[in-house]
Amino acid sequence: MDTGFIGKKSSAAGGWGALKSCGKRLMQSGSPLSGARTMLKANQPDGFDCPGCAWGDPEHGSSFEFCENGVKAVAWEATGKRATPDFFAENTVSDLRRLSDYELELNGRLTHPMRYDAQTDRYLAVSWDEAFSEIGSILKGLDSPNRAEFYTSGRASNEAAFLYQLFVRAYGTNNFPDCSNMCHEASGVALRQSIGVGKGTVLLEDFEKADAIFVIGQNPGTNHPRMLGDLRRAAMRGARVVVFNPIRERGLERFSDPQDKLEMLRGGATDIASDYLQPQLGGDMAAVRGMAKVVLAAEDAAIAAGLPPVLDHAFIAEHCAGFDDYRKAVEATSWAEIEDQSGLLRVDIERAAEIYMKAERVICTWAMGVTQHLHSVATIREISNFMFLRGNIGKPGAGLCPVRGHSNVQGDRTVGINEKPPAAFLDALEKEFGFAMPRADGHNVLAAIGAMLDGSAHAFIGLGGNFARATPDSAIVEKALRRLKLTVHVATKPNHSHLMPGEISYILPCLGRTEMDLDAAGGSQLVSVEDSMSMVHGSAGINRPASPYLLSEVAIVAGIAAATVGSEKVDWIGLAGNYNRIRDHIAATIPGFENYNERLRKPRGFHLRNTAAHREWNTPARKASFLAGPLPVETVHQRAKKNDNLFALQTFRSHDQYNTTVYGLDDRYRGVYGERQVVFVHPDDLKAVGADAGDRVDVVGEHDDGIERIAQDFRLVPYDIPRGSIAGYYPELNVVVPIGSAGAESDTPTSKSIMVSFRKREAA
Repeated sequence: MDTGFIGKKSSAAGGWGALKSCGKRLMQSGSPLSGARTMLKANQPDGFDCPGCAWGDPEHGSSFEFCENGVKAVAWEATGKRATPDFFAENTVSDLRRLSDYELELNGRLTHPMRYDAQTDRYLAVSWDEAFSEIGSILKGLDSPNRAEFYTSGRASNEAAFLYQLFVRAYGTNNFPDCSNMCHEASGVALRQSIGVGKGTVLLEDFEKADAIFVIGQNPGTNHPRMLGDLRRAAMRGARVVVFNPIRERGLERFSDPQDKLEMLRGGATDIASDYLQPQLGGDMAAVRGMAKVVLAAEDAAIAAGLPPVLDHAFIAEHCAGFDDYRKAVEATSWAEIEDQSGLLRVDIERAAEIYMKAERVICTWAMGVTQHLHSVATIREISNFMFLRGNIGKPGAGLCPVRGHSNVQGDRTVGINEKPPAAFLDALEKEFGFAMPRADGHNVLAAIGAMLDGSAHAFIGLGGNFARATPDSAIVEKALRRLKLTVHVATKPNHSHLMPGEISYILPCLGRTEMDLDAAGGSQLVSVEDSMSMVHGSAGINRPASPYLLSEVAIVAGIAAATVGSEKVDWIGLAGNYNRIRDHIAATIPGFENYNERLRKPRGFHLRNTAAHREWNTPARKASFLAGPLPVETVHQRAKKNDNLFALQTFRSHDQYNTTVYGLDDRYRGVYGERQVVFVHPDDLKAVGADAGDRVDVVGEHDDGIERIAQDFRLVPYDIPRGSIAGYYPELNVVVPIGSAGAESDTPTSKSIMVSFRKREAA
């Protein structure tokens, strides 16, 4: 038994541990002073938008707001290390595949466009003109535009994303597999059904006014640490923070704000969660249904006793449809069902509901712990229903708040990265540019993988991201990419997707968010992003580019577009030389972006109006819609508990990573050091399977499609998690996430609902 990798967990999120971690990352970057200077311009009116996450920035434009994720992201991008053509000359692709994600990206920034040479199994430097010409020639040579898949990462700017979607539609397809398909797709689908807009309804200042904040399936301490500052301030002024999360997460328990000098000197911390409930994986819908059941029972009791009503009858009467059917569905759901599916006791659900009923203003926030299940859309509709009961939409200090991951994943969708584009948007594009747009729905991520596997897709273009490591069924996706005629990856650093080349494969290096992007006249270009609060910010890099051969994402898109569809209808190169022109086109085609260039240059940017926040409902009923339905017949944890050898697995990040980017091998909030191949398990489950802490196992996927899925050689870590539920890091565990399991209506891989078993490994 080896438990040397298990150490002491941080007593609180943030604090001195965060400062030490940031210092460590800056020192490892190879240019610590440059990284530190760069951080002083993060999220500033005259600086760049932090690439670390999509949490909102303060309206008042405060001085640097400390964020451990931001420091890591900037140090990672502003590194002094370089992956030059010499690096690729010294290493075959086969050699590089043996490196971990962490080891591969440690080699630094890409410096030249590279083309894969199958004969030597190496990438060789080429000119930009050669790259654009061959990519354009292959795309033009496909027998249908639908043979190509055009992926987008949420780090792309609004300008790059708009130009990308325009190029792809000029080419003739709506094939837009996008990172949002794998994270918050369920939020967009459910919110459009419930409130008529697929975005959250709150602003950052609403967190200063809320009486209660419900945090469901979300870990801000690791995924968006700046949110902890807002939760801390809310807790300090007496707001109740109610957490629903299977895992005990340090950031939701206690937070020591590195900007609070007195708290740091005293070694203190602030309690965040007033109440912490640990449902089983997939049990959130049942938990919310239980709270609604308590609220409706309290309403009946109040009316019978002649007391003021609990429900907001005026809001329901004026603004809602479907309440009676929803009430019937709630009343038809028994407490036995709710307790069994949620894994929570009725008394705990009642306590949370009491907090909701005593609060005049409530915010409900969630992330991928909610969105990556089979029934995620239904769960988010249930959250909306619950919030309607007391009118917690469209008033200060209240609302719905899905928190995105990538810094511009919401903006990419706003400006047109959508495989199912609205007809009105296509009409506007046709009017603005004078040519017909494709109308047939395109491919999302899972459909794109399916097209690669069945041979109907021949080309893949990736605008950022690490497609092969972000997607489920890693081994299958690798085979799918390598059978393509063309693979193209726009990137800042080498990653594992680049090591799965098609017949012809390119790596195209781009500028990072922190780097200066010059226009045709030599002036600094400004790009923009949209955060989770629908605030659109400007971003201008301040560092010299890592290499003189780098191009911006916009310029790369323009170069491929010009070589593929020509410049007769769109002046691609001219648009790349002046982003103001791109923003003028966005303003002419997308509501809410009027006077885009002028408004973007105001401190903190501008807000895209959210109709639901103003109690205007763009639903079929023209009202906020209670959407009734039963609980799922059975969740993954309910299926797993029928067999002592089966478990419900969720994948998540360690504290030292951002999506597929791994900054280090420590997870100090969970007490794991120097190791990523770990599985967190309840101590009693360890005993039940005859294992000890530190034992090594293979994690075996138990999806019923006949495909063998095994994640080899993982350590078992005892942890505070419900029995029958387990957790571990992606991308290492993506190999057991089946592409055949996807959310109803969202088509999102069910990375939080994976049936697995353990297979013991023989001691070495």
